[in-house]
Amino acid sequence: MAQSTGFTDQVLTSSSTERYRIGISLFFLVIVGLVVGQIGGDIPNKSLLIAASVIAGYMAINIGANDVANNVGPAVGSGAMSLFAAVMLAAVFEAAGALIAGGDVVSTIKGGIIAPERLDDVSSFVWLMTAALLAGALWLNLATWMGAPVSTTHSIVGGVLGAGIAAGGWGIADWSVMAKIAASWVISPALGGLIAALFLYAIKKTILYQSDLVASARRFVPLLVAIMAWAFGTYLMIKGVKKVVSVDFMGAALVGLVVAVAVFLLVRARVSRRAATMENNADGVNALFVWPLIFAAGLLSFAHGANDVANAIGPLAAINDALAASSIVSDASIPLWVMMVGALGLSVGLLLFGPRVIKVVGSEITELDKTRAFCVALSAALTVILASQLGLPVSSTHIAIGGVFGVGFLREYLKRSYASQIHSILEKHDDVERERLQPFLDDFRNASVEEMEALLKEARKHKQEIPLSKKERKRLKKIYREELVKRSHLIRIAAAWVITVPVSAMLAAILYFTVRGVMV
Repeated sequence: MAQSTGFTDQVLTSSSTERYRIGISLFFLVIVGLVVGQIGGDIPNKSLLIAASVIAGYMAINIGANDVANNVGPAVGSGAMSLFAAVMLAAVFEAAGALIAGGDVVSTIKGGIIAPERLDDVSSFVWLMTAALLAGALWLNLATWMGAPVSTTHSIVGGVLGAGIAAGGWGIADWSVMAKIAASWVISPALGGLIAALFLYAIKKTILYQSDLVASARRFVPLLVAIMAWAFGTYLMIKGVKKVVSVDFMGAALVGLVVAVAVFLLVRARVSRRAATMENNADGVNALFVWPLIFAAGLLSFAHGANDVANAIGPLAAINDALAASSIVSDASIPLWVMMVGALGLSVGLLLFGPRVIKVVGSEITELDKTRAFCVALSAALTVILASQLGLPVSSTHIAIGGVFGVGFLREYLKRSYASQIHSILEKHDDVERERLQPFLDDFRNASVEEMEALLKEARKHKQEIPLSKKERKRLKKIYREELVKRSHLIRIAAAWVITVPVSAMLAAILYFTVRGVMV
């Protein structure tokens, strides 16, 4: 079975199968165009609707390829589930979220970023939304190819902004909304990283740094998983099923509390049973977080499908209503066929192209074990809840990536802290002692954070010391930083976040003038 799964994972990520994946996605888009051509009826300018539907399908594919990685990447990187299992799980839950909780009405002008009444006619509006969709999809396609997880919401926002300015001038934009979106570039990753790091530090202090890990796990793991259950119960009520069942925050929090109590009792019983055979080490503790991570991946995917499918089908629904009514409407009803384009497109994009970004999020930014991945998933839910109550603009993509960087930088801080302590202790010995202690330094370099603490205690116990120059200490710390968090990924991802809105906007403006030139 392991060999079979490994082969499947290799097929999902191999460059030799790239042309087949592209061919399947093109086949899906052709089917979308043909089906919409049959069900479009006598709607005016049916060719525009067909083109918009194909572009919306392309956008949905790119959303699935890029955005879903944030939901399942930590579970894959930590080894809680295989890449193939994660892709299949997310594909099912993404489609279910889009179809079950995607809702009947979506704002056609995303976030109120433009004033459609400033447009001259319906045709300009249709061209605007078509250009916005295509620009957002093209940028997501490029970002996925680069392995950079970006916000799909910001991609479509930039598209609508750029095409809107091209169609109606600078005055059409609501710049206060755009300022909030720009603020989310900092707020989202900062909150996600801080919350993830705080929970990881709490796990280390209460469980992993204790001599009796089994007893500590019995006390604290059920509580930690119950907190996650509350967070996800509340999160799904607020964001995931709000269009099916509408409740205020207190109602959602109470639902989450009921779920948390039930989960606490179940997990406490399970951990108590496992304690008899559980190893008294970090691996034993990590094993307790496998199922919470799997459930988190599924629930995050469901909530994502329910919310972010609108980035693909919202503009398509607006175009459909505008063409049918020959007027610009403020809210667009979403027919079942439009929902299907979005739901199936998400799953197709995830299955065909998602593994590239999943690998970046799960294993290439920093090393994730199951406790770290648990903290990232918990942070994603808690940050959205906190931000929604404080009225802060956040991006789920930025939150998840911020969580991954947060746990990585905490590991760096702890490792550098231990390094500083041991350097201060081992500075006064001569060359003979330094040579004798070289094996100890080799072990220290290759140690995990937890192992470094044990080595430090051993050094203190045996009073082993070694002199290192300031330059050597800096070099050693730099090596640690590079091992724990890949700076190249940090720079590339941050740059992609910053340019998402401007690039999508410029692409959309160019495409708007292109579409208008062809149609006029």
